[in-house]
Amino acid sequence: MKKMKWLSLAVPLTLSAGVLAGCGEDEAAAGAGDAGETEALSGEVLLDGSSTVQPIMEAITYMYNQTQPEVETVLNTSGTGGGFERFTLGETDFSNASRPIAEDEIALAEENGIEYTELEVAYDGLSVVVSQQNDFVDELTVEQLREIFLADSGATMWSDINPDWPEEEIVIFSPGHDSGTFDYFNEVILEEQPMREDENVTLSENDNTLVTGIQGNPYAIGFFGYAYYEANQDTLKVLGISEEGGEAVLPSPETIQDGTYTPLSRPLFTYVNNEALATEPQVADFSVFILENAAEAAEQVGYVALPEEMYQEQLDTITNIIGAEAE
Repeated sequence: MKKMKWLSLAVPLTLSAGVLAGCGEDEAAAGAGDAGETEALSGEVLLDGSSTVQPIMEAITYMYNQTQPEVETVLNTSGTGGGFERFTLGETDFSNASRPIAEDEIALAEENGIEYTELEVAYDGLSVVVSQQNDFVDELTVEQLREIFLADSGATMWSDINPDWPEEEIVIFSPGHDSGTFDYFNEVILEEQPMREDENVTLSENDNTLVTGIQGNPYAIGFFGYAYYEANQDTLKVLGISEEGGEAVLPSPETIQDGTYTPLSRPLFTYVNNEALATEPQVADFSVFILENAAEAAEQVGYVALPEEMYQEQLDTITNIIGAEAE
């Protein structure tokens, strides 16, 4: 189990051990106060998928382990696509995803008899960033983003995008092709056209690799979830993005939740295996715990919580499934 990996991320993405311990103690106290109502559970809960969703799930699994210490929550991050590959084969209980499940993945799940429930856990604003050392760009249009990232645009120098910018090579850091973040950027910015992949492009499923690469290079640019920008805002600069004819908008909790940060605002998901939900008490319990604590975890690690009623609607769905299967 990759315990506490999120502690290696910079504040404010990290939850301090004290804050989390406090949360765990509060939950444990609540459970103790409801004597006989909180059942001690054991076993495994297996999660895999998106590195973007990872910080939320690491916070949630830490808090959950304070209330159910005998349950081992195993959290891996093979990317959204890699997570769905395992999930549709029945190898995991949860698949964390920064995009909805795709048609071919749905077909594979059906072929393997895997039924599931989709849960939204938070909002994210995919953030386009440069180094704080970059002193020439503060905002980009969607069209300029396409010029920078598309393989057939012919733009390889910053001066190709704007003649007032340096005659320096554009160095790109991008999530890899198994990443839901890449899929989302590919859909809404690149419009499914091939992205540049040359000696000045680094692809990685690890968002920390992207952060590190951009931090030290004034001519680098990349994109990843808002939480990774917020955690490293002392060394990164987030760019405002404008659509045709509009004003540039910076990602923030407000612009992400109200939808004005377009087209790069998106929901984040986890998918739960319905059979595990019905037959594994710890999976059912953890599902409920996610929805009861996702808002707090999302805000603590730099994402944006859903409206409270959305969590409650999903909680009702989950509890109905659990109840129906128990009858």
